[in-house]
Amino acid sequence: MFLRIDDTEARRVEKLTRISDVLVERIDRLEETRGSAWSMFQAAVALEQEVQARTRDLEKALADLSERNRELAVARAFAEEANRSKTRFLRAASHDLLQPLSAAKLFLSALQDTQLDEFQSELSQRLGGAFESVEELMHAVLDISRLDSQRIEFQKKPVDLGEMFQRLGAEYAPVAEAKGLRLKLAPTSAVVESDPTFLRRIAQNLISNAIKYTDHGGVLVGARKRGESVWLEIFDTGIGIAAHDRARIFDEFHRISRDGGAPGMGLGLSIVRRACAKLGHPIAMDSEPGRGTVFRVSLPLIAPASQPRPTAMPLSGPCLRGRVALVIENDAAMRRALQLVLQDRLGMVARVTGGTAEALAEMGDDPPDVVIADYNLDNGDTGLRAIRALHQAAGQSIPAIIITARRDPEIGRAGLEMGALVLEKPLRPDDLQATLQRMLA
Repeated sequence: MFLRIDDTEARRVEKLTRISDVLVERIDRLEETRGSAWSMFQAAVALEQEVQARTRDLEKALADLSERNRELAVARAFAEEANRSKTRFLRAASHDLLQPLSAAKLFLSALQDTQLDEFQSELSQRLGGAFESVEELMHAVLDISRLDSQRIEFQKKPVDLGEMFQRLGAEYAPVAEAKGLRLKLAPTSAVVESDPTFLRRIAQNLISNAIKYTDHGGVLVGARKRGESVWLEIFDTGIGIAAHDRARIFDEFHRISRDGGAPGMGLGLSIVRRACAKLGHPIAMDSEPGRGTVFRVSLPLIAPASQPRPTAMPLSGPCLRGRVALVIENDAAMRRALQLVLQDRLGMVARVTGGTAEALAEMGDDPPDVVIADYNLDNGDTGLRAIRALHQAAGQSIPAIIITARRDPEIGRAGLEMGALVLEKPLRPDDLQATLQRMLA
């Protein structure tokens, strides 16, 4: 009887022990789980604090960046305004800068038409060369200013390369001949789309550069058709361009070193690069030191010229003698220089005035054969206004030429509307003579 009780108790004790072990095991597992969750909680809290700290740092960095952006925006606005002010200054000052130069060149031309001894002739030639250098530099500075302006307007239209070549040949043949070089411009009938003024400046700079750096041989200018494009090509047999200079020749004021010869200004190729980039004309260059260089400019082809090109008007002839030119020029020196060229060189009758009112009084009931008016006159008066008033007073259109130092396409458009041609300062006597002969022939 007692043994049965002991067995029962033993079994109960064993069962309770197993239950206790299971409970203890569960409690241990719960403790372990609790410890892991607590660690995760602590890690989450630490991570949240780190995120908050990084967020504060990021917000501070963004605030600093925003402040820097505002400072950069203000600096950029100041820089753009300074650039616009520079452009406005150059545009406004160009008239005052080129006016005395233009008058001096006209006076020098009148002087060269007189009897000079050998020494005086040499002095006049040296003065002419100095004026040409000043004019070239001023045109280069004004061109760069215009090309750097964001508001520049290009007047793209069909350009007859053959006609342009004729003008370039007449302009640069004496320069090449003076150096004993051959200058050849191959005939072409190609018509391309470009801004005629800037395309001519591109060609002028490339030809001038080729002549400057060529001592023997010559320069060849041609047009080669390739599909829908035409490559304007300028070959020379000059000193060539070394490999280390090829990446820098289009930079401002970079001159290729050479022995002897007149140094360039280092602006011509910079103008070429800027103009080609603005017009969308790809430019390429190949060169071999000691054997020459070729520059190529790709131009969009329009169509070949279908009409025969008129022959150039000779620079001398009786068609201007005795014709009446009404000059409207507020600058006394320029007015006198124009009078000397028109009367003494071209044999015309020059009636000089200083503004619109004086021109109307001078004309009276006898309209002149041609009006030559400076664009900038006194007290807000302009050559365009003067020509328009003369047309109204005469009751008819009068051939007119506007002379200006401003490279403003609006002046050209306004002149075309009233049938007036625009000549830029400094005014060349040969250009004035050729223009008058074309208008009055």
